[in-house]
Amino acid sequence: MKNTVLLLIDFQNDYFPSFDGAKWKLEGTELAASNALKLLEKFRKESMNIVHVKHEFLNEDAAFFTQNSTGAKIHNTLLPKEGEFEVLKNEVNSFKNTNLKEILDKLQAQNIIIVGAMTHICIDAVVRASSDYGYNCFVAHDACATHDLEFNDIVIPAKMVHASFMASLEFAYAKVETTDSILELL
Repeated sequence: MKNTVLLLIDFQNDYFPSFDGAKWKLEGTELAASNALKLLEKFRKESMNIVHVKHEFLNEDAAFFTQNSTGAKIHNTLLPKEGEFEVLKNEVNSFKNTNLKEILDKLQAQNIIIVGAMTHICIDAVVRASSDYGYNCFVAHDACATHDLEFNDIVIPAKMVHASFMASLEFAYAKVETTDSILELL
């Protein structure tokens, strides 16, 4: 795929259950990161464009991703390398008040492969915004993670949250595939 960018969203320590001191553990983060790493390695091998997005909350009493904290750092399995773009965001949508759109325009991006966390928040927001900007979006569903949600005393298991959002994104915003299927497209 020509003019393709890998967009890694919020693979930060606070989301990893295996990270000592993680403040907002997600279900399946390690597996999602492992699959994201497959894509990252392919992009690096082929000298393709990579953008890492990291979230930090501006308020000091945030539940996780507090500014300059160890928990807000990108997990050591997916650290950016020289020549890869990095975007710092303070909002759910990776485009809001950041230079992400400018980076993608500079790279003449047509296709964006999206991986990361959380499925129901930041992944949902960036996929919808990317599609609205006219990019062809691909989501590696097995390279994304989330957690259980609760609404009106109903607990929705992470597996169902993830499936619901992937089904929604696939309907109108993105091609939702496995990591291996996306690797075959490259």
